[in-house]
Amino acid sequence: MHFGMLFLFFLLLGCCELQKSTMGIKGLQGFVARVCPDACRMVDLKEMAEKHRIDHPDVLPVIVVDAMSCVRHWYTPESWVCGGQWREYLTVLEDFIDTFKAAGIELVFFFDGVVEEKKRDEWIKRRQQNNKEIADLFQFIKTHRKQPGRGMFVLPSALPTFTRFALKSLGQKTVCTLQEADFEVAAYALEHNCMGILGQDSDYLIYNTSPYFSIEKLCLDRLVTVMYSREDVCRALGLSMKHLPLFACLLGNDVVPENLLEGFWRKCLVTCPSRNRNYSRRISIILAVANYISKMPCSYSSLKHLEDILPLGSDKTLLHRGMESYLLPGQQSPWIPPDARNSKIFSDQEESAMCRDMEIFQLAKEHHIQSENHVIFNILSNGVVECSNSLEDDCDTEIPGQSLIYRPARQHIYSVLLESEKGGTPNLKTLWFAKGPDVEKQRYSTFLACFHLQDAMEELQALEAPVAAFCCLVTYLMLQVSSLSLEDLNAFVALILCLKGKSAAELTSLQLLQVDPRAVHLGAVLVRGLTTLLMANSACGFPFSMDDLMPWKVFDGKLFQEKYQKSHRSCSMEELLEGNESLYTPFQNLKSLICKVCALKKRTIQSRPRGNGFIAGTHQREPNPRFQQTHRSSFVSPYHNQMRGNFGRNPQPQGRRYRSGHPDQRRRFHVPPW
Repeated sequence: MHFGMLFLFFLLLGCCELQKSTMGIKGLQGFVARVCPDACRMVDLKEMAEKHRIDHPDVLPVIVVDAMSCVRHWYTPESWVCGGQWREYLTVLEDFIDTFKAAGIELVFFFDGVVEEKKRDEWIKRRQQNNKEIADLFQFIKTHRKQPGRGMFVLPSALPTFTRFALKSLGQKTVCTLQEADFEVAAYALEHNCMGILGQDSDYLIYNTSPYFSIEKLCLDRLVTVMYSREDVCRALGLSMKHLPLFACLLGNDVVPENLLEGFWRKCLVTCPSRNRNYSRRISIILAVANYISKMPCSYSSLKHLEDILPLGSDKTLLHRGMESYLLPGQQSPWIPPDARNSKIFSDQEESAMCRDMEIFQLAKEHHIQSENHVIFNILSNGVVECSNSLEDDCDTEIPGQSLIYRPARQHIYSVLLESEKGGTPNLKTLWFAKGPDVEKQRYSTFLACFHLQDAMEELQALEAPVAAFCCLVTYLMLQVSSLSLEDLNAFVALILCLKGKSAAELTSLQLLQVDPRAVHLGAVLVRGLTTLLMANSACGFPFSMDDLMPWKVFDGKLFQEKYQKSHRSCSMEELLEGNESLYTPFQNLKSLICKVCALKKRTIQSRPRGNGFIAGTHQREPNPRFQQTHRSSFVSPYHNQMRGNFGRNPQPQGRRYRSGHPDQRRRFHVPPW
């Protein structure tokens, strides 16, 4: 049996077979706000925490945070288009945690660890829309040379991924789920008698679990927000709590598609027309469906009757499965008898297979749940890597899509994980479990081999860890992307050297006269490369501390913009390095190292200044001879023709291309079937 497929069987062990997405029920939250205002109560979380302590003296008040629905609200730095203001963001997260801590409230953060197959169609639709939004964003930058307003806001690349590691570095309990997060959030809150759930997902109105608090309405300085009352929603709809799972399914969710329900909705609207002409069609549908359900006996036969009258196609179990997806451990439903629930997840053959190679997989699973590795469990369990999309300019044909740039590295990482001890690939058990200096050296060498840089091991090991990792990434980029120039290299090296001594406040105060669209694109590609470093580090047994690979150690969007623009205006080294003489020698040394490695692989790095013609009325400087070095060769990346040829940018199956800044919208990379 294929190694990756073997571990697929273990993915669901100890989990519900049916999984929920974080999309929620369309229009339900808006309906509650408009039609059920009594269900939206402004609450003081400090007062609720004190009451919780009185009622439960043996446990701390805990709020479970659906982090994926919060990252958009957490990212408050003014600059977002340049690739992320990571040190500023880290201080925002720290302030968020400290505010709750001061009120005696403990936080537990949950992150989505998987994307379900049933979400793919909707996922594609979102990408088509987001592809246009990102194209519009780049058009704005090219026209106005500045960041657009918050109305065009897109999350910086990989923000959810790095948020996980940031919270962990700040001492917080973070959980990366084995299924979509909202089910596990609701189950954890119920099991641990938590004070509430903080997020923005209307599915939390359906689960019978702890109170649901809005992150969108949270006023952090006073710790007040809106709490949505399920009981008041039920009263307004004429339903009981046991009706809510069926109600959600008949409004349409990820299990029951909306397009199958149109005929049913029309029938409900005829039997219960809206009495308020000001209501939208969606609100009228919600009221009519609730009225229909309220008259049904709560029984399995009623559910079977609905399955018979709905055009569910060949799968008559959709409603049944949708209902089950809302039932938390230990809960029952009058609509589904206990003996009708799916209980056996694995066949006997699958259960037998799970007993083999188990030590490696168990460790990968534990690291996944504890947010200590990056995507390794997903590769071992089902052979895919899922990755949120980036701010990449489709009109820039000189820079391949990041999915293609990092494909050779990903493929090598797959071989480390799935081809242990085959064709020179090191033993995975040795990399993960063995100890001693020889093993440490092997881990480092295997990591570098993922980027075809093992020959530079001695020079890289002599550098400070974050600088070594950054140089590894930049060298890989210079080798893979033939259009990158000496000016780009100067900007990268100046960035890593100048960032080290800067505080979050200094970076906040940095002002840009303009925003360059190519630098926006390169910044996104660079940050996406950091996630590839995380993947390689996880696969190779952690030759680096994960903290050394974090963007707040090596990247700042505004600072990169400044260095990029200065370099392409052919500013002097002194100006590029802010007059800090202590950086002059390290700058030359790092640059020489990268150029030397590229030269050995016959890669030409040529000078190609793009000038400063963006700012009207300014004089473009003559190129500075100090930066006009050329390291000549005829090397072309083995993937160069694919990147520049028929594949185009960011290819997907059937020629689809997807992009998005939304945290739960991801591009899927399939592991090749070795």
